[in-house]
Amino acid sequence: MKAEIAVPDGARHTRILGVGAYRPRSVVDNHEVCRYIDSSDEWIRSRTGIVTRRWAGPDETLGVMAEHAASKAIAAAGLTPDRITCVIAATFTHLMQTPAIATEIAHRIGATEAAAFDITAGCAGFVHGVVLASDAVRARGGHVLVVGVERMTDLLDLSDRSTAFIFGDGAGAVVIGPSDTPGIGPAVWGADGSQADAIEQTAPWDVLKDDPTHKFPALRQDGQRVFRWAVYEMAKVAKEALDVAGIGPADLDTFIPHQANERIIDSMAKSIGLPPDVTVAKDIVTNGNTSGASIPQAMEAVLASGAAHSGDTALLLGYGSGLSYAAVVATLP
Repeated sequence: MKAEIAVPDGARHTRILGVGAYRPRSVVDNHEVCRYIDSSDEWIRSRTGIVTRRWAGPDETLGVMAEHAASKAIAAAGLTPDRITCVIAATFTHLMQTPAIATEIAHRIGATEAAAFDITAGCAGFVHGVVLASDAVRARGGHVLVVGVERMTDLLDLSDRSTAFIFGDGAGAVVIGPSDTPGIGPAVWGADGSQADAIEQTAPWDVLKDDPTHKFPALRQDGQRVFRWAVYEMAKVAKEALDVAGIGPADLDTFIPHQANERIIDSMAKSIGLPPDVTVAKDIVTNGNTSGASIPQAMEAVLASGAAHSGDTALLLGYGSGLSYAAVVATLP
């Protein structure tokens, strides 16, 4: 009789154990952005809620920013880097096809024996990472570092009035590990590939191979199309995530959506039916849209401000290019 494959012995439950963030030094207000586009501080605030954003300097690479955020998250979890068994990086602004930036992050923080890989799911990538990390801990145990890190300015066309004022750079990270009680609920995720062109690069990378004089590919999006999809479809996803977690809007303490636009955030909160005492993260105002880094940065911000507290029940909702999305209910660290 042949031997059966052994089943890994993991954790029954998981939770977020620590969070950390890194924001670049340079604070860029709307007046500075308007040097590049025909707009105004008043228009940008009214359309998006954004007042400032952070733009990374040459020395603030993806690896450097991720290292800072990751180190803070590991320390907050009460761990040392050698306890990290896997590193997952959510990013789409790593401009090298290989190796994954996660391998550099693991090396930088001293998690020398950790598995490491990247996720490319745009602004939804971080929540995808949380879901995969939770499943990995349930399957194998250990502690998984999830880092959302972006240098959006590397893919910005500063003359594009539809995108130049929206995005910022930065990193956010969480550590996920075993828990005695449920701390991360079932995931609701998916993608609508029929609308993949709503957010995309202006050209594929190989255009530079065929024509070295071609303008460097940049990010473009159909803002109104994305707005409508996010407001109407993501409210449904949020409600489904609450349903599969077995809770209702009144059971939530905090709502931490992707920081795309303050108007989208307000509209979703209303559509979901969140009570007025639920804290709604709005890191978008001072940090801009940092894509895969926005949710962990917003989580760190609401906890640091005292607007949310350790042990709070939070809904995490990421959505963006693809059009991809992922939502999960989690206990805050």
